[in-house]
Amino acid sequence: MNDTIIADKRPLHIRIRQDIEAQIRNGELKPGAKIPFEHELMQTYACARMTVNQALSALSAEGLIERRKRAGTFVKLPRVDSTVLDVPDIQIEVAARGETYRFELTSKTVRRASKAIETELAGKDGRILHLTGVHYAAERPMGHEDRLINLGAVPEAEHADFSTQSPGHWLLEAVPWTQVENQISAINADAETARLLWGDRKMVCLLVERRTWRGAERITHVRQIFDSATYRLIARSTRDENS
Repeated sequence: MNDTIIADKRPLHIRIRQDIEAQIRNGELKPGAKIPFEHELMQTYACARMTVNQALSALSAEGLIERRKRAGTFVKLPRVDSTVLDVPDIQIEVAARGETYRFELTSKTVRRASKAIETELAGKDGRILHLTGVHYAAERPMGHEDRLINLGAVPEAEHADFSTQSPGHWLLEAVPWTQVENQISAINADAETARLLWGDRKMVCLLVERRTWRGAERITHVRQIFDSATYRLIARSTRDENS
């Protein structure tokens, strides 16, 4: 009996799209995984760049992948959801969705408060800790952080190891807060933010500015810029049944 070879009659761009989609759906390509470069797919399928681009554009439109200039194409990460009325622990939230988390500390400075925002936090003669760093989920940058901590209120923060945990995670465990203020807005990334988040200046970001208190004492002021494709804030409230 002769073997019959059935030709694959699907258009090539559809076959490429469906092949990649199948690898994503079955877990072979996990969230955050890098998709082969266009020239690699061209070699694999012996096709033109236009064909590969058509397949990737369809996957992007379906929300399965994200394409970043200079960085490449990746399986899209699910968004991290945080409650607007709370102080989210990004480290815990990322781990809860089964992904590896890390915080990359890029600068750490101790100085006397001088700028208006610093003296508001710590007073004219107060000492502040200034930290900057990047939050990563599945080895992809999801947000940049610029944080001030009042060392008069939290002196132990000066010697805390923020190379193994995020400042936000450490503060939530070390200093119970009693009041929080969140300001949220949408912005376009500047050149430095785009570089840090592996994006471009057209990417839309979520800007969160947060202040916390313990009683009358100011604890921290943080400015966080997130890739809006990987992070969102949710407002949730409960209505009193008697009202």
